[in-house]
Amino acid sequence: METVSVWMIVIIVFAVIILANAIRILREYERAVVFRLGRLVGGGVKGPGLILLIPIIDKMVRVSLRTVVLDVPPQDVITQDNVSIKVNAVVYFRVIQPNKAVVEVENYLMATSQLSQTTLRSVLGQSELDDLLSQREKINQKLQQIIDAHTEPWGVKVSNVEVKQIDLPQEMQRAMAKQAEAERERRSKVIAAEGEFQASQRLADAAKILGEQPSALTLRYLQTLREIATENNSTTIFPVPVDLLKPFLAQQLKAAE
Repeated sequence: METVSVWMIVIIVFAVIILANAIRILREYERAVVFRLGRLVGGGVKGPGLILLIPIIDKMVRVSLRTVVLDVPPQDVITQDNVSIKVNAVVYFRVIQPNKAVVEVENYLMATSQLSQTTLRSVLGQSELDDLLSQREKINQKLQQIIDAHTEPWGVKVSNVEVKQIDLPQEMQRAMAKQAEAERERRSKVIAAEGEFQASQRLADAAKILGEQPSALTLRYLQTLREIATENNSTTIFPVPVDLLKPFLAQQLKAAE
């Protein structure tokens, strides 16, 4: 009787172990790639939910379908115009074909990381510094297309690549600061010259109108006197137009003759 009880306990424990190895529960964002005696079973992908495996015969590899945010470490890059910079980036990708992500590549995370680093150095090395600073969106798109084309056979989809930071040498930063300052000075001088040109045009137009209308010149003279009188000045200077002195000058010339 005792022997039967022992065997029953052994069978129950063995059954529990088999069931524990046979039953798997996968979350909504997880998939299982199942190998049976080393070969993919059907499509090879099961889940989510409850799945059953044959103990010892079936082997399961769990794969997450969530988007992975991969931080690419800073890379030393020499641009096309021979400027040494440090650039880091971030890559967003996700597995869309779990069976390929397991079968086609040993470690898709490591492979994607190494591919992102080499592609970052290659693409940025073919660009000039001004393009890196002014056309970052275009460079991000180019990086995404290249990396995605290489990871597609692995069942990995690269959705976005962003260049995070570009570290410039101190000498280059000082040179760019001087260049920006010179550009600001140039713009200010151009604006000042444009203002002087427009003012001179207006003054020329006003002088032409006053020359054609002597009465307008007299009114302008009286307006100027009024403006001077409103100020608290101890000394007031009255400008006298030359036209008022012409009759007296003419009489003096006749008398001299």
